[in-house]
Amino acid sequence: MPDLAPRATPDARDAVRALRPSQIREVANAGFGVPDVLPFWFGESDRVTPPFIRDAASAALASGATFYTHNLGIAPLRATLARYVSELHGPTSAEHVAVTSAGVNALMLAAQLVVGAGDRVVAVTPLWPNLVEIPKILGAHVETVSLVYGAQGWQLELERLLGALTPDTKLLMLNSPNNPTGWVMTRDDQRTVLEHCRRHGIWVVADEVYERLYYADGAGQQAALSAPSFLDLAARDERVICVNSFSKAWLMTGWRLGWIVAPASLMDDLGKLVEYNTSCAPAFVQQAGITAIEQGAAFTRDLVADLRASRDHLVRALSALRGVDVKAPPGAMYVFFALPGAAHSLELCKALVREAGLGLAPGSAFGPEGEGFVRWCYACDPARLDAGVERLKGYLERHGIGR
Repeated sequence: MPDLAPRATPDARDAVRALRPSQIREVANAGFGVPDVLPFWFGESDRVTPPFIRDAASAALASGATFYTHNLGIAPLRATLARYVSELHGPTSAEHVAVTSAGVNALMLAAQLVVGAGDRVVAVTPLWPNLVEIPKILGAHVETVSLVYGAQGWQLELERLLGALTPDTKLLMLNSPNNPTGWVMTRDDQRTVLEHCRRHGIWVVADEVYERLYYADGAGQQAALSAPSFLDLAARDERVICVNSFSKAWLMTGWRLGWIVAPASLMDDLGKLVEYNTSCAPAFVQQAGITAIEQGAAFTRDLVADLRASRDHLVRALSALRGVDVKAPPGAMYVFFALPGAAHSLELCKALVREAGLGLAPGSAFGPEGEGFVRWCYACDPARLDAGVERLKGYLERHGIGR
C-alpha cells in the first residue's frame, strides 16, 4: 500500500522564500478597482515606443525573423552595440558585448557569472530591490552602504563605501544614475572605487540602464550624452561588468531587450547561462534594437530634454507644498522626496491610492534606507504631474499634514 500520510507543505527553498516581495506591486494592487488612479509608481514613460522602432519590429516579423538566434545575440546587433558603446565610452569590440532578454535578465546573468553561495556582496542603497535580492537567490550575503540625504540631495559617503569593500568581498553592485534617488556617481568617485576594487580583486557590476537620462548641472547647460560610466575608466578585460537596457532611452520597457559589456573571457560561460535561462532574445526584437540605436539619436536627445523639463516642473510644484522636502536629482526619471507621514511609506502610499487616486512608490520598497521617502516617476506630461500634485496637496490638507 502507498504511504498516504500527510506530507509537509511543498515549499520553495529557503533563499527564495526569504526574498522580499515588491512593495511597488503591493501598492499597485491596492489600486485595482479604484477609479481614475494617476499611476506614477512604475519606472516607465506614459508614451509608447516610437513608430520607427515599432515599424522595424513589424518588418522583421513580416520577413520571418521568428527563429532562435545565437545565445549572445545576432551579430549585427552586437556590432551595432559595440559601435554605440565605443562612441560613448571608448573602444569596445563585439566580442565584449552580449545581448540579453532585458536589463534585469542581464543583472541576473552577471551575478550568476561571478557570485556563489556564501559570497559577500556590497550594494549601495536605496536601490531598486532586484539588485539586492538577485545575489541572495544565489545564496550570497548582501551588505548595504546607504547614500545620505542632505541639502545637496542624495550623496555618497565614499569612505564608508571603501571601508565596506573588504578583501573578502566578491562583488560590488552599483546603480548610477540611481533608481530611486536619481543620484549619479561622480567620475572621481568611480575612479577611486575602481582602483580599490582592483587592489582587492573585487568584481564590479554596474547597472547603467539610466546612463542616457542624465542632466548637466547648472541652468541653461546642455545635457551630456551619458552619465559617468565605469566603461570610461576600466579596461574591457578586467573585473567590470556593465549592464544596460533598451527600456529607458528608447521607451522599450515591454520589449525586454538589454545587453552586457564584459570581459571576452566570460563570453563562452555567459553563453551557457543564456542558454539555460532564455536561450536568446527574440530575433525580431533584436532587429528593432538595431533600428533604435541607428535611428534613435534625435529621439533620445529630445526625450532627455523633455524629462529634464518634467523633472524641473515637478520639483517646483512639490516644493510649494508645506512639509515636502525635495531636491532636483541629476539623473534617471524619479524624484525621491520626503513628506510628512512617509515614516510608514507603504501605508501612506496605499492610503494615497485609496483616498486620493494617486499612485506613488513607497520608499521602503527600496530598502529600510528609503523609509521616510516616496518615489515619483516624472516621465509624463507636465499637466498629468500637476493633477497628481493637486491630489497630494488635497490629501495632505484633509489630514492636516504638514501644517
